[in-house]
Amino acid sequence: MEYHNPVLLNDSIDALAIKKDGVYVDVTFGGGGHSREILNRLGGSGKLIAFDQDIDAKRNKIDDSRFILIEENFRYIGRFLKFYGVNKVDGILADLGVSSHQFDEAERGFSIRFDGALDMRMNQSSRVSAKKIINTYSEEMLANILFMYGELRNAKVIARTIVEARIESEIETSFQLRKILQKFLPKAKEHKILAQIFQAIRIEVNEELEVLKEFLIQIPNLLNPEGRLSVISYHSLEDRLVKRFIRTGLFEGEPEKDFFGNTNVPLQKLGKLITPNQEEVKKNNRARSAKLRVAKLKT
Repeated sequence: MEYHNPVLLNDSIDALAIKKDGVYVDVTFGGGGHSREILNRLGGSGKLIAFDQDIDAKRNKIDDSRFILIEENFRYIGRFLKFYGVNKVDGILADLGVSSHQFDEAERGFSIRFDGALDMRMNQSSRVSAKKIINTYSEEMLANILFMYGELRNAKVIARTIVEARIESEIETSFQLRKILQKFLPKAKEHKILAQIFQAIRIEVNEELEVLKEFLIQIPNLLNPEGRLSVISYHSLEDRLVKRFIRTGLFEGEPEKDFFGNTNVPLQKLGKLITPNQEEVKKNNRARSAKLRVAKLKT
């Protein structure tokens, strides 16, 4: 089985406008599909640095002298690039979200299709798992997560139902959780609502939005003049952060204007939002919600 079918492969790599001797970063290595395409376009003196905190991604490591795989979360991009003697790069690619491999491995607990332990940790050494959140978070905390990250209007009653159920016995598997929440899952919308619930828990487990913010804030200091940023996101929460940061350099509020009415926004949006065509969605259903945004460092 393929580890991960890269989404918007050519569009996202084209967006980097790769220079043969450039230095590039793929912060979400996964199955290595995007990384391999970057290496195909690089010359002999080019360099690619990839990040992935998932231990399973090591299996896909590419044997190429131009390639370095850093087994860490990409929130630490600046720190690790400095460690490898890299101050500035020509382009950064991020394919956010969960890989096909993680969804397809039942024991990882990401999927609503398989029964597995409530885990959902992208970094297997992390102390917070989905099981810990479901069984120890207060009703209020659970409701907040489901509302903010799952965008569920009935977050409070879902949270209350989870808390009441765990008094009887610990909730350990994805199917157990599904059974507990069955009354909130009408047949026509069962898959969609479950996906929202699992998404909310997964985002909390992996601090996905905090990680994304920490990553984006570092980008302007890491790119060479005219350096490119290419980001694929899969849900509105991520996409909103990316869109806003490209437009304003902030996550909330508006940038301050100087005496002449100019703002100091570090990035410049390039082109329009790119989404997969019907053919790609047909081949890879997970591509259906993908959105690609591209920017370059203003000079």
